[in-house]
Amino acid sequence: MSREHEWVDEEAGPVVRPYAVTRGRTKPTSSSALDLLATVVSTGLPAPAKSELGFQHRRLLTCVAGQSKPVAEVASDLSLPVAVVRVLLGDLLDHGLVTVRPPRDKAAAPSESLLREVINGLRAL
Repeated sequence: MSREHEWVDEEAGPVVRPYAVTRGRTKPTSSSALDLLATVVSTGLPAPAKSELGFQHRRLLTCVAGQSKPVAEVASDLSLPVAVVRVLLGDLLDHGLVTVRPPRDKAAAPSESLLREVINGLRAL
């Protein structure tokens, strides 16, 4: 059996505590703010030879390969706590394997009145 399958039980789910995945770390090493709505995308660069990337790091890279996703969605897709995903993302940022973009500015978001007009227009159809 391969090593990545030792950590998952088909019925019970993950059998390893989240802190074991992050080697006991609770905060990312990267100084970048990893907001829940910040978007993550793979840079496509190969992992450095001396990097100690685990199975969950590789899963995260696969999850964001070729598409930009918010941190919260990545955590959901991987079925991992957001705090764990932030630590893993920090590791990947340190190696230059992902890019994180801050969430959109609230000023660029549509106003509530515009959204209500769209909803009312859709209801009228």
